[in-house]
Amino acid sequence: MAHFYIDETLESAAIGDRIAIVGSEARHAVTVSRLAVGETIAIGNGAGLVATGVIVTAEHTELAIEVATVEIEERRTPAVFLAQALAKGDRDELAVQAATELGIDGVIPWTAARSISRWEGAKVAKGRDRWMAVVREASKQSLRSWIPDVLDLVTTRQLVKLAEGARILVLEPTAEATLSELEVDDRDLILVVGPEGGIASHELDALAAAGASVVRLGSEVLRTSTAGPAALAVLNAKLGRW
Repeated sequence: MAHFYIDETLESAAIGDRIAIVGSEARHAVTVSRLAVGETIAIGNGAGLVATGVIVTAEHTELAIEVATVEIEERRTPAVFLAQALAKGDRDELAVQAATELGIDGVIPWTAARSISRWEGAKVAKGRDRWMAVVREASKQSLRSWIPDVLDLVTTRQLVKLAEGARILVLEPTAEATLSELEVDDRDLILVVGPEGGIASHELDALAAAGASVVRLGSEVLRTSTAGPAALAVLNAKLGRW
């Protein structure tokens, strides 16, 4: 399997072109991954374009390929987003990482009523930057042509407003309906996952009143770090992605 690198400034590529990655990406490829001239790698722009070719330059400051193949992938529809409640430790980041590897189209950081972790002041930008780094690295690992969007931090009220343009699926262990029974259409989907203490009753009521579907995965109660990725796997099958 070819190593995959991302250069967001890459606008186009054609067979025979010479394209390169520079800076820390190139240094890591040469000094840590030990890539050398003659090996094959892929370089994408995180927006659907992936060029693959043989390495022609392998320096600490630049790793260049001669393009042999070019693939352009359109964004998938409907899009699936994960609204992940902020959680203590790195559990929210673990959810974001796994969801990225499983094909999520975007992630939404959510300050839930029972979130122990809080992004306030300078932590808002720092937290979002961290999630962006997580999805970027996970996209490289899973050879994704599209990097998931990381939306701005939302409150519960703002999360409810999103129901106006998308179908919201709230994961709740006590729900009667199961996700596997749910019929999907061409509307974008937002999976909502609560924090360690679960989603507060007033939040469930507000989301349900806005038209959200409250569903469970099964009889097991999953951690906040695993519920979203597990639900995404179910949706991938339903949407024909898997």
